[in-house]
Amino acid sequence: MPLNIDWQQILLHWMNLVILTGGLYILLYKPVKQFMAKREAHYQELDRQAQDKLAQAEALKGQYQAKLDEAAEEIRQTRTKAQQDLQKSVQDQLDQAQAEAKSIVAKAREEAEASRERIYKESQRELREMAAKAAKKLAFRRGADPFDQFLDLAEGGGADERR
Repeated sequence: MPLNIDWQQILLHWMNLVILTGGLYILLYKPVKQFMAKREAHYQELDRQAQDKLAQAEALKGQYQAKLDEAAEEIRQTRTKAQQDLQKSVQDQLDQAQAEAKSIVAKAREEAEASRERIYKESQRELREMAAKAAKKLAFRRGADPFDQFLDLAEGGGADERR
């Protein structure tokens, strides 16, 4: 052996290395690889579950948004209906007030007309009474005939002017 190389020793070291590598592969590499595969599968499952939950949350959010939109529309319709009802109620009250005002005005006119008629009749009666009193005074003023005195007065001159 020129360089002091022992082939038998090299071959034994080489066999030792193969046995050590094979043992380590069986004892460490396969279990670590299986552990990593399980871990990767576990995290993929968690990711898939998270994606499913996210999709469910998005769907639920969409449903709630649709319900909120429906509720907002219902509120808007209710508000519109309430405003219309209020306007109708106000208009009805206004119409009722106008009708009542017309009724009051008509009643006041009727009362005014009745009062005017009553006052007219009363003034006619008072005029008749005054005319009767005046005629009585004239008739009994002198001892003359009342009919003659009336005729004299009717002619416009009166009995005193002629005499």
